[in-house]
Amino acid sequence: MPAATTLPSPVARALRHWCAIAWLALLCAGCAGLPKDVDRPVSTALDVAAQPTALAQLVQERRQAAGSRYASGFMLLSGPQEAYGSRLALVQAAQKTLDLQYYAIHADESSARLLRGVAAAARRGVRVRILLDDFHSTGRNALVMGMAFVPNVEMRMFNPVAGPRASALGRLWGSLSDFQRVQQRMHNKLFIADNMMGVTGGRNLGDAYFGRSQAENFVDLDVLAAGPIVADMSRSFDSYWNNPRAYPVQSLITREELERLRTQVQPEGNGTPVADAPAPERLAHAWDSQPMDLRTAEFTWAPAAMLADKPAKIPLDGDETQEFGDTVVDGLLDLMAGTQRELLVISPYFVPGGDMLRAFAAARARGVRVRVLTNSLASNDAPIAHVGYARHREALLAMGVELYELRSEQAGLRSALGSSGGAAGASRAMLHSKVMAVDGRLLVVGSMNLDLRSQLQNTEIALLIRSRRLAAEAAGQIDAAMRQGAWRLERQEDGRLVWHPPEGSGLQDAHTDPDSSLGLRLLLKLLGPLAPDHLL
Repeated sequence: MPAATTLPSPVARALRHWCAIAWLALLCAGCAGLPKDVDRPVSTALDVAAQPTALAQLVQERRQAAGSRYASGFMLLSGPQEAYGSRLALVQAAQKTLDLQYYAIHADESSARLLRGVAAAARRGVRVRILLDDFHSTGRNALVMGMAFVPNVEMRMFNPVAGPRASALGRLWGSLSDFQRVQQRMHNKLFIADNMMGVTGGRNLGDAYFGRSQAENFVDLDVLAAGPIVADMSRSFDSYWNNPRAYPVQSLITREELERLRTQVQPEGNGTPVADAPAPERLAHAWDSQPMDLRTAEFTWAPAAMLADKPAKIPLDGDETQEFGDTVVDGLLDLMAGTQRELLVISPYFVPGGDMLRAFAAARARGVRVRVLTNSLASNDAPIAHVGYARHREALLAMGVELYELRSEQAGLRSALGSSGGAAGASRAMLHSKVMAVDGRLLVVGSMNLDLRSQLQNTEIALLIRSRRLAAEAAGQIDAAMRQGAWRLERQEDGRLVWHPPEGSGLQDAHTDPDSSLGLRLLLKLLGPLAPDHLL
């Protein structure tokens, strides 16, 4: 059926959807709120000097064997096997503490495997703290909150959304009635064992982040860190964990309510990430789900620093004040200001505000080569965010920034409102890595995007590693992705854009967003003027 004839149906459904939400918001506003006088026992990271562990001994041995004068080591985790295996290894190696901080943990098989391991660690005496942003904890994903009821596991939800959790629609009234606060999310990602090894980067926990989704999978990058730098990661975790914005799960939902929710959202007998409910092992057919051997992991020992937003970037409920200061994205802008030769950027959601545009223009004026890899309209899991990027493409190209967009299969209207895996098409690749390489000597990997949401609203974290070896490794991967897996944009003399296909693909040049339907492009043109950059 021609795209033009399919447009009214999704638009009509979207209008009915948002009208229903608005009606629900008006009906329910003021019916519920966040709990008051919540008890939050203070706890902090393990003192590694006072309580040595096997991981601490391993890090010391690996550093001595390498003969390095630097105390912290790093390993890029560029594939699903390494990313998943490293986390499994940390779970199994932990003797004292496990700290997990995430924007999203999805209730699927890969998360189930990890969380069952976390529960097993708790049973052997490991203190477990799980800090999860509350935005996606609805419907089936809310079952992850059952981890809070596992002995020796504490779980807190950051910046909770008021309202019922049975469905996303049911909670959206809370989002609308407290729109500004709910827009600000904790986007940090940390997975730390014994305050001695930890993983950070772009990945959340879920099938789509480990290449296991049958429909859509994210292309992502993490770093496994070892040594003293992990103490900085833990201090950031503690600052969020002990913050008034973090609510113990038990203050938000009872175990009985979770059990009732389980019967609503899950067929009887299906496994869940709640570790005290058995779940079948179904990962073996996909890839080797064994833990990484940390004794043979190839660490690069290098000086590093961590950038982390303060929790106060997100205002307290009812608090009109807000801490601004330097943010993670502001720190990246400072790095751009010091770039002399080459800047490589991967940002899945790339919506440059005024500060970023000025930073790119200044870099180009100094003769810096600037290349940016972002999502195409077809590969974007939230195509509405593509509108903010598309507004600035011509200006960026005019100043000499080289733009590349990840190639993916055709995207239609069903993807217009975004997905975290499982909506449109088979095995659709979506860019999710957040990386910068500066002058071939400095590598930045974190949770941040180069957009106004990361700069002004969400909290983020990033590792800055001064290593030519790691910067070259990452740059090689980025170069290959740009050449072989991305469309290269160019502005023609008549002002029109042209997309040149990846090398060896056999595809022809495109003059509209490639692999996307006419209906989707028209819908985004209609919605674009209604969507300001800072909300994308």
